[in-house]
Amino acid sequence: MRALVALTLLLTLSACAPEPEAVQPRLALDCSLSYDALRGKILAVPGLTAAPQERGEPYRFYNVAGGGEAFVFTEEGAPGHPAILKQEAVLEGGRKVMKNTGCAYGDKAGFDQVMAYLESLSAR
Repeated sequence: MRALVALTLLLTLSACAPEPEAVQPRLALDCSLSYDALRGKILAVPGLTAAPQERGEPYRFYNVAGGGEAFVFTEEGAPGHPAILKQEAVLEGGRKVMKNTGCAYGDKAGFDQVMAYLESLSAR
């Protein structure tokens, strides 16, 4: 009888426990979307926050809650504008590295320049 009472109490308490926070799936870049459509989809991601903008930098960085990924939107005057880039923390060979991907909507040479810039930031 005691076991039944204990089991009932345990089940009641576990039913009242808060649900664990769901893990937010990472957003894959869909370069088949237009710049504006993909930008809107990214800006709708829950927990997305704008990083402080550096003066004179034609880029806007947005971080996803949890720190595992960030998005970069080029602005007028940036090489390759318009472009959307994604930085994602991944494990490679047992160590965490930043993986950079992106969608080029403007000049390809300028886009490659921006990607090289992000790679240099990741190497630091």
